Amino acid sequence: MARQRLGQHFLGGAGWRRRILETLPRHAGETWVEIGAGHGEMTELLAGDGRRVIAIETDAQLAKRLRERVSGEPADWPGVEVVSADVLHADLDKLAGAKLTAGKFRVYGNLPYYITSPILHHLFRWADQIASIHIVIQLEVAARIAARPGRREYGYLSAACQFYAKPEIVMRIPPGAFRPPPRVTSALVRMTLPGERAGLGITDEQRFLEFVQLCFGQKRKTLRNNLRAVVSDERIHEALGAGGLRADARAEQLSLAQFAGLFQELT
Repeated sequence: MARQRLGQHFLGGAGWRRRILETLPRHAGETWVEIGAGHGEMTELLAGDGRRVIAIETDAQLAKRLRERVSGEPADWPGVEVVSADVLHADLDKLAGAKLTAGKFRVYGNLPYYITSPILHHLFRWADQIASIHIVIQLEVAARIAARPGRREYGYLSAACQFYAKPEIVMRIPPGAFRPPPRVTSALVRMTLPGERAGLGITDEQRFLEFVQLCFGQKRKTLRNNLRAVVSDERIHEALGAGGLRADARAEQLSLAQFAGLFQELT
């Protein structure tokens, strides 16, 4: 039984699981962190070719059953470790740190739609150690993550994700692929790290992202209106001019490089 409060929707069809697997890097011996392992719908596939899988499941009953499957005889899933935990409180460095291939791990997750953004921000704490993130999420959120400047969907979540990774929508997944079926279409998003962060020269990433969030504070307002609460209008005008931006520029028009230039001018 899926628990509605946990946002559980399990991939029901073996065909969809295989299609997803075919889009994933499948190098032998790598380490994967799986978020929302459920009944092990993808766990067994991820563990093929000697891959190590840290399967995180917040539902204690599901984690117990999955652990029983993993530890059964014969031990068909020797590289799987089941962790009963809320991923938002999990120390991924501690869980995946040992036996890493080339010092990196990969992430796969069928994420609860209502906490997609908090989970991604949590994952980005280990951006230097993650090679790629592959997540099944609501299509609408996927479009926001992958949106480029100038698109209606482009916002703070787009900028934050593209700061750390290069996201792309790999496939759409219909409600009927899950049990129970959600009310929305889903998508598989691939996020390859690093993102634009590597070339922007930002030394205080937390302050930079807070600045970007402030710029998007009220999307209908101009940058000048959003920033006036913390910076004088004169300084904002000068910084916009230095960056070659119009006085009435809005956050959804700016690239990350332009945000970085504005941040450096104003801080």
